[in-house]
Amino acid sequence: MDGARPPAFRHPWPEPPAPGQATEIAEGVLWMRLPLPMALDHVNVYALDDGDGWTVIDTGISSKKTRGLWSDLMAGPLAGKPVTRVVVTHHHPDHVGNGGWFQSEHGADLVSSRTAWLFARMLTLDVQESWPEETLEFYRSAGMAPEILAKRMSERPFNFADTVYPMPLGFVRIKQGDVIRMGGRDWDVHMGNGHAPEHATFWSRDDNLVISGDQILSSISPNLGVYATEPMADPVSDWLEACERLQALARPDQVVLPGHKLPFVGLPIRMKQLIENHHGALARLLDDLDAPKAASDCFVTLFKRPIRDGEYGLALVEAVAHLNHLYHTGAVTRARREDGAWVYQRKG
Repeated sequence: MDGARPPAFRHPWPEPPAPGQATEIAEGVLWMRLPLPMALDHVNVYALDDGDGWTVIDTGISSKKTRGLWSDLMAGPLAGKPVTRVVVTHHHPDHVGNGGWFQSEHGADLVSSRTAWLFARMLTLDVQESWPEETLEFYRSAGMAPEILAKRMSERPFNFADTVYPMPLGFVRIKQGDVIRMGGRDWDVHMGNGHAPEHATFWSRDDNLVISGDQILSSISPNLGVYATEPMADPVSDWLEACERLQALARPDQVVLPGHKLPFVGLPIRMKQLIENHHGALARLLDDLDAPKAASDCFVTLFKRPIRDGEYGLALVEAVAHLNHLYHTGAVTRARREDGAWVYQRKG
């Protein structure tokens, strides 16, 4: 050995586990991957060995295909030992999607923050066969392109219940400052925000593992979106506060297990990047608002690339989030355009 120091940021496992297989991250900790039918085509899930059963972290979307893969995983890498507990990092369908199935069909306990459980339970029950007027008004207020809005209105709206298994009553709450034992380790619970409210992350007291969900990703920034449910929300403020708070916990030796992309080492560097990326996006956006612009006019400035049709919805809600932040901090004013869209302009 030449004594050379390892790179400050690196991916210890350059390839993900194959379908139906698992990669052992550390003793009693398995990394698995499930497919998603979207541009971000996968979600990482983890299994922690509790001796008499497994704790599973996140579950993939609800579908027969995903549940078939889970059956293969339980018979294979999980060696037929029962899944006794499911921990959900946050309420999005690719993470909570099969939580109810594990409860109903396998007798597992569901562990979640209260906010994540309430959102997931509420949204599974809120099935819409036609578009709510509030949602259409929100799209118009963001300046959604008329042809995209017309196409959406011609189709049945997406419902949370389309990709989330029915959730029975009952869950085990975790909150900021809790300690939870999983996989022979004690983990500190620290809540993130911005990407999803009260997003749980887990920091091992016994070794260098961090389970970050979508709060901290290695090569992409989590989507920060505003929706019709809370059109004046400021998830960018929530995100920056959480990043700065979690940054204080980051160590160079920690192995971070994220909800997407690859596990990585180099958390202090990544936290600095995530914070700087959003400050940079806000600065670019403010510089571009000499003339009034709606959210839909800001894509190239914010994302520095063209936005494809499949990305349009996520780009729109993230643009609204960044404009809301500038509005709430007093950096811009806004006014209604004739078509109903809010347009924003830098003060002075």
